[in-house]
Amino acid sequence: MVFFFARIQGQDSNHAVRKREALQPPCFYPICGAKRKRAAHLCYLHFFYQRIILTTMDIKKTIITRLHEIEAEHRVKILLAVEAGSRAWGFESSDSDYDIRFIYKHELSWYLNVLPKRDVIEYPEANLLDISGWDLRKALFLLNKSNPALFEWLNSPIVYIKDAESFKRLSESAKDYFSPKSSIHHYLHMAGGNFRDYLQRDMVKIKKYFYVLRPLLACMWIEKYSSAPPMNFQDLLVDLQIGGRLNDSISTLLERKRSAVELGLSPIIPEINNFIQEKIEYFADKSANLNPAAKPPAGNLDKLFCSLLFK
Repeated sequence: MVFFFARIQGQDSNHAVRKREALQPPCFYPICGAKRKRAAHLCYLHFFYQRIILTTMDIKKTIITRLHEIEAEHRVKILLAVEAGSRAWGFESSDSDYDIRFIYKHELSWYLNVLPKRDVIEYPEANLLDISGWDLRKALFLLNKSNPALFEWLNSPIVYIKDAESFKRLSESAKDYFSPKSSIHHYLHMAGGNFRDYLQRDMVKIKKYFYVLRPLLACMWIEKYSSAPPMNFQDLLVDLQIGGRLNDSISTLLERKRSAVELGLSPIIPEINNFIQEKIEYFADKSANLNPAAKPPAGNLDKLFCSLLFK
């Protein structure tokens, strides 16, 4: 018997839904309705075979090639391109995306306009690559607001493209704009939201623990050092001396996270949940009493912008 297969396409245009669907294997169903289970099994094998091909090739070379294509397509120069997701955090799963973030600049004429232009470049997730970047002026505007994402990009341990002189100037200037108050508020909001939404049930997704734990460890780092935290989760865990049974539980969970697919599930872990609850309550009180950091003169960013633009 000959079988014909039809691919089921989702109709929801929401970006989050599209990204989630992109991580799932395409669903094929025999129109005649026979041998459906075998067809689905073959579909999954094909899907994971494709992912293995991509992840075992020279992925860094592929990413850099794609970034150079973006430069040519948009007529921009990328000053910094890094990994900004779970792979940089050190708790990627076997099927995690590559979350590539970059800062770029246009030619001078692009900035000489009355009406604002689009200052981000974004590409939907495809073939494990999630790519987006900020224009230099936007990045400096967010630096003035002590944007935590920008500090993470500057601290990423995985770098794809780096203009050494531009990176040096950005990194040195960034130290003057780091705000412990706004950063703790950001990480606390992230931890609290994920804790309420995902860790209040009997079975939880393993990765959600780390989307709560890492922000809380970042808060602890900021309290200790008053500086931007490192991205790597293990570095935070070691430096902050999380010990005892709690450390054992987190370390075991980390190994499970790295070996599981993105939808790996785990029973709730009481000692971790108790630690999370305690730290959320602590930093909620702590952040309310922190003073905003003083900012350098506004002209400093203008000078930095010009020095990078005309470099």
